[in-house]
Amino acid sequence: MTFYHTPVLLQECLEAMQVKADGTYIDVTFGGGGHSKAILEKLGKEGHLYSVDQDPDARRNIPEGAESFTFIASNFRHIDRFMDYYAKLGKVDAVLADLGVSSHHFDEPERGFSFRSETPLLDMRMNTSSKLSAQTVINEYEEEDLANIIYKYGELRQSRQIARRIVQARNEKPIKTIGDLLEVVRPCLRPKDEKKQMSMLFQAIRIEVNDELGALEEMLKACLSVLKKGGRLVVITYHSLEDRIVKNFLKSASKSNDLEQQIYGGGRTQWKLITRKPITPSAQELEENPRSRSAKLRVAELN
Repeated sequence: MTFYHTPVLLQECLEAMQVKADGTYIDVTFGGGGHSKAILEKLGKEGHLYSVDQDPDARRNIPEGAESFTFIASNFRHIDRFMDYYAKLGKVDAVLADLGVSSHHFDEPERGFSFRSETPLLDMRMNTSSKLSAQTVINEYEEEDLANIIYKYGELRQSRQIARRIVQARNEKPIKTIGDLLEVVRPCLRPKDEKKQMSMLFQAIRIEVNDELGALEEMLKACLSVLKKGGRLVVITYHSLEDRIVKNFLKSASKSNDLEQQIYGGGRTQWKLITRKPITPSAQELEENPRSRSAKLRVAELN
């Protein structure tokens, strides 16, 4: 059954992409299909939309009979390779990336993304064929590596204490379920901030399992070769780590092939910033879709 999600900042995205009937576009985060569906409605026979997602569940949202649509089942870090392979189309008019975790990942307990479901196995894989899962990270990573991940990706100051308790607990028996992990780490969390800190811990594990920040950096670099001159890059971020990467990339991306130089500085920028400050959801959208509360939309045009 198709279950189009409620797309965040939808009209703002469509306006930023400047969607036209004969344009060519990429939605690198197809997910529930909401953004893609809205883009397709604006396309004519001469236009085309390529949508990308590594999650097998996304296939159930593919629109039937859409001649202007191609679904690509893979990680968005490789979009430059996709565009070389599919249709030899050359450059595209806009790339859209909504970096939020799909709502159904949180709503389906068996995927193990939400700490509010205590029974399911620890998983958190976007791509269910991947070998690395949250259970592997929790039960097999060295204590120091665990602490570094929790601090770097979850920004939790008590990362070493959490990592130490995890290692001590798993030495007695494997930590298999979300409930097991909650029981182990709860003494390390401040009671008044427990939900927030648990969310930050799960974010850290999820980012590690899916190499989210590494994939984001590669996708941004790929956009330099995928977009037409004057093409738009439209990105929605949901936490400070990914937003910082996008912001710094747009400010400093150069013609250099060195990714670190592109991400963190060095060389003349290739982007014209359309949004000096990020666009955030309106009060009405926040009321209708509370999950949009941390969204930030950044838009840039390739020089």
